[in-house]
Amino acid sequence: MVTASAMGVAVKALLIVLFCVMVAGFAYVFAIDGFISCFNLGARWGIALLMEFSVYTAVLGAWVFYKESSWIKTTIFVVLMYVLGSLLSVGYVLVQFFKLSREESSTNPLYFVLVRRHKREHTSGISVVTARVIFSTITCLTLGALIYTLIKDISGSYAEAFSKCFLTIMTDLYVHVVMLSVWIAYKESSWIIASLWIILHLCFGSITLCVYIVRLLFCLSPDQPASLIIFNGNDIYSQSSDPLLIPHANV
Repeated sequence: MVTASAMGVAVKALLIVLFCVMVAGFAYVFAIDGFISCFNLGARWGIALLMEFSVYTAVLGAWVFYKESSWIKTTIFVVLMYVLGSLLSVGYVLVQFFKLSREESSTNPLYFVLVRRHKREHTSGISVVTARVIFSTITCLTLGALIYTLIKDISGSYAEAFSKCFLTIMTDLYVHVVMLSVWIAYKESSWIIASLWIILHLCFGSITLCVYIVRLLFCLSPDQPASLIIFNGNDIYSQSSDPLLIPHANV
């Protein structure tokens, strides 16, 4: 049986590899002088790719807001995400891993990476109902962007081909897919169910992620904090009884 400590080491190693991949991706884009083309919505699949990227930015931005409790830090994170992509998000998660104490790394590293380091009044968070509306809307917008892109692609009405940085954008998106698939695996108690969601995520991207999050939100009652969807059932249950799993500031 894989221990929590070994799992944490494996995830950290994976993130380091993903970070290096994106460094290479950015080096490639700048080498071909194609960075500006990343923002060309007129390019083939430009709108769909922007929507995909925006969904991952929104999801990770929501987690950063939960972690940092600051709209300023979250806004800066989201803005920089549109420039640096997964280079920033993977780097941020890696920093959280390196902040862990030896005790946290040996007990439940994934939980301590996800949880915030300070207490905050529950009333300052986003309600479950609001989160449901937001992510349901994002799901519909993502589906609409995909349908629009497919129709336009079939009709052959694109004025331009794929942008120069298309390969880097796709790499960036799949880095996010891999990173959030690790979260799905952490969330699900059944490897069969986790594998199914991960396969769907790999095939359909952010639409699957949105549906997964909306499903989790509808499993919560309106009076529960929306942040509970971040953690798996065992960690939610253990928070109130195990002092090692109580969020605390040690960094």
